[in-house]
Amino acid sequence: ERWISSSLARCSNFQSPYAEDELGSGDTIPYLGRDLKLVKRENHSEVDSVTLEGDTLAVSHGSFKNGILELALEQWYRAEAARLINERADRLSSQMGIHCKRIVIRGQKTRWGSCSHKKNLSFNWKLIMAPEPVIDYVVIHELAHLKEMNHSKRFWELVAQHCHRWRECRKWLRQHEANLAANLCP
Repeated sequence: ERWISSSLARCSNFQSPYAEDELGSGDTIPYLGRDLKLVKRENHSEVDSVTLEGDTLAVSHGSFKNGILELALEQWYRAEAARLINERADRLSSQMGIHCKRIVIRGQKTRWGSCSHKKNLSFNWKLIMAPEPVIDYVVIHELAHLKEMNHSKRFWELVAQHCHRWRECRKWLRQHEANLAANLCP
């Protein structure tokens, strides 16, 4: 009951910046714990594009038409999440001496990551909005499940061995989960 009450309080305090309006040029979106400014770019090719340029996300003019901007952004986020999480999982699994069979990027509603008995790992694409240490924590957490398929003391010792600030990262996720889990638009 206490958990439900605190979760409802966190969700009721969250106000999506896109609840009333669609995203537009000049708005900001989260990426790796910072805000990127959306900028509309003329694109003379037939292909719509989304390009990261420092703290700016340049989106082709065509993506701002017919409400497809959110879809273009989700595709970009998913590709960025796949790139970064695979990169991190490769490096961290080597350091931990643990290997998984496959990594999948999904759009889970209630999980940041999961580990199957077949040694496959799944990660939520919305993690790409969190700071990099938080992403590393989630990757380490799921990799640790390949050795310990539970949340025992040995599991948390393994996580702590490879992520010294795991408590801070877990706390950050809990504090920001409503913002990260919210859709980009209504």
